[in-house]
Amino acid sequence: MTTFKQKTYNCESRKEIVTLFSRSEAVQEQPVTHFIFSFISKHIVFYPTPSNLNVFWSFGSLAGIFLVIQIATGVFLAMHYTPHILYAFDSVENIMRNVEYGWLIRYMHSNGASFFFIVVYIHIFRGLYYGSYMYPRGFVWGSGVILFILMMATAFLGYVLPWGQMSFWGATVITNLFSAIPFVGGSIVEWLWGGFSVDNATLNRFFSFHFILPFVIVAFVIIHLAFLHNVGSNNPLGINLHVQYIPFYPYFAIKDAFYFWVILFFYFGFVFFAPNFLGHPDNYIPANPMVTPAHIVPEWYFLPFYAILRSIPNKLGGVVAMFGSICVLFFLPILNTSRVRSSNFRPIFRVAFWFLVSDFIILGWIGQQPVESPFVEIGVFATVFYFVFFLALVPVIGRIEDKLFCDSLIQSSALDKK
Repeated sequence: MTTFKQKTYNCESRKEIVTLFSRSEAVQEQPVTHFIFSFISKHIVFYPTPSNLNVFWSFGSLAGIFLVIQIATGVFLAMHYTPHILYAFDSVENIMRNVEYGWLIRYMHSNGASFFFIVVYIHIFRGLYYGSYMYPRGFVWGSGVILFILMMATAFLGYVLPWGQMSFWGATVITNLFSAIPFVGGSIVEWLWGGFSVDNATLNRFFSFHFILPFVIVAFVIIHLAFLHNVGSNNPLGINLHVQYIPFYPYFAIKDAFYFWVILFFYFGFVFFAPNFLGHPDNYIPANPMVTPAHIVPEWYFLPFYAILRSIPNKLGGVVAMFGSICVLFFLPILNTSRVRSSNFRPIFRVAFWFLVSDFIILGWIGQQPVESPFVEIGVFATVFYFVFFLALVPVIGRIEDKLFCDSLIQSSALDKK
């Protein structure tokens, strides 16, 4: 067993805490036990954390907790689910009605997906606001974008499994998008379907991928945390100098636990009192290939990207725009030209950022509206602004603010000399 002395540290740099950890008194009795306790102490207990982190830094931990909830509830649901087009819908109803506490597990899983995306969206926008994509955290940001893509793929596959009307037609519409890819699009669609239409082979494949992908996400979470712990956490000031570092435990562990209980209150509020509020009523109708729903929409967390897809009249252009709206996040470390990290000290970028947040909400609203005027025009405008922000405003505002910042420094230096 390994024991450590509990101390309170107030250090000026990450290296000081790392040094304190390496000098901590430990008694090694078993190599395996020592390695486990050493790993936990280094990456959780003694992990050097900036003392000025605010509430938005807790959403990374909250995302990890909701991932655990999704995997745990998903495993129990898989025990009673039947991936067959004749029995899938009835097996879900059986879980809800006959399996003991099956309704609770199913509602925890379905609402857990929504809260997982809420937490992750806040986590992403926090990274955008505080410049967490800038050097030296490019790999941290890139691995996070990969996690987001895997999340979206897993959520889409899971949305198909109940085999309701919206599940079936959502799978039909989304998989058909790949047919827009020149030359190989048709082959990709047939491979996804496992045949010439969305059928039993499709449902089996989607169930298999939906079960496997969460464990792939866990692997990428480990990679994401490895990159993060290698360079250290960002902070609201966006600087490493003159920022005090303290161990993650107990200070931030207790803080994250507090916010977890806060969000858990709202989460179980939906589970017990409004379990279907975030879902679509058509999905309680068994899938019928002969009846098309009046308005096909995905889950709410896909709506902004679905709006971008619909805003482009050309099918291939819409597919490129939809996937491009996610992939553009990969290029933020390259597109960025600012030497100032935090938006607290970037007045122009801060305004543009809140316009982006508003634009993203508008896209989500447009995604659930019918394809008619004025929603089409609003969607086009919101889509254009989304790409303008990343491809034009990010680099241009960075250069403008750096120029203004340098000019102000020169003026201040000249006044000091006088």
